[in-house]
Amino acid sequence: MSKEKIFIFDTTLRDGAQTEGVNFSIDDKNKIAKSLSNLGVDYLEGGWPGANTLDTTFFNKPPKLENTILTAFGMTKKTGRSAENDPGLSALLNTKAPAICLVGKSWDFHVDVALGISKEENLENIKESAKLFVKNKREFMFDAEHFFDGYKKNPEYAMSCIKTAFDEGARWIVLCDTNGGTLPNEVGEIVSQVSKKIPGKNLGIHAHNDTENAVANSLAALNSGACHVQGTINGLGERCGNTNLISLIPTLVLKTNFITNVKKQNLKLLTKTSRLLDERLNRQSNFQSPYVGEFAFSHKGGLHASAIVKDASTYEHIKPEIVGNNRNIVISD
Repeated sequence: MSKEKIFIFDTTLRDGAQTEGVNFSIDDKNKIAKSLSNLGVDYLEGGWPGANTLDTTFFNKPPKLENTILTAFGMTKKTGRSAENDPGLSALLNTKAPAICLVGKSWDFHVDVALGISKEENLENIKESAKLFVKNKREFMFDAEHFFDGYKKNPEYAMSCIKTAFDEGARWIVLCDTNGGTLPNEVGEIVSQVSKKIPGKNLGIHAHNDTENAVANSLAALNSGACHVQGTINGLGERCGNTNLISLIPTLVLKTNFITNVKKQNLKLLTKTSRLLDERLNRQSNFQSPYVGEFAFSHKGGLHASAIVKDASTYEHIKPEIVGNNRNIVISD
């Protein structure tokens, strides 16, 4: 693995809010945002201003984030109106968010069926939306929805979508595995191909977890040249969730040569951050979560416990205190 700088983008407050049964309050959003900033994530997607009252209120009085760039989410302009006269884009421009992330279609099947517009109109929507935010000096990123499925079906069109945004000045082109069905080898191969046209320093990955491969897919993309990764606390997200940053971040910091803004000493905040989310949502924490689960460093009496007493590294890949967790040895009858 290289020593490239990896930018970490948290979307718990936006994509995570799509989870069944999850409803954040303003107080929840503020506390979670500050916890993530303390951890050291580069970007925090606070929600979709203009789409609902809660997110609009949050952006009207955003929390002060010491280490993190607040990002507003939206979608590319609608066909039949200019970017300047699109209400959704205007709501984003009216925020104080220094960064804007827009989602747009990159799979021609979705352009035809979901949007019901021509492929050329979709490209025009991407182009004019990107121009608007770049002209207004916002850091612009384009989430290419369904990119991997689109690339597998029609690589030329999928590439034209992301190239359009990049050519208009997008800082980040984020390749999304929206249906979560792409496997790590496919992600690696496709990102490698894309990086021949768009530099890796401008590429990101947004993976869903429908095959339990979101973290693996994110690592595959980073190993293939991407330098930006999106995910959520505890893998929160619609259906089966998103890339779990609570698992990915310590893996990047402790087990790769990648450079991140999350310093090793800040990893001790991980367990606290993970459990804060569950507490705010009144959810039971997953005892077997890697790194931060109550059972992650738990050893039941017998062969394992005997070895742990002699040297913990016999059955632990890291020291639990590094990520703010504890060792637990259970002696059964």
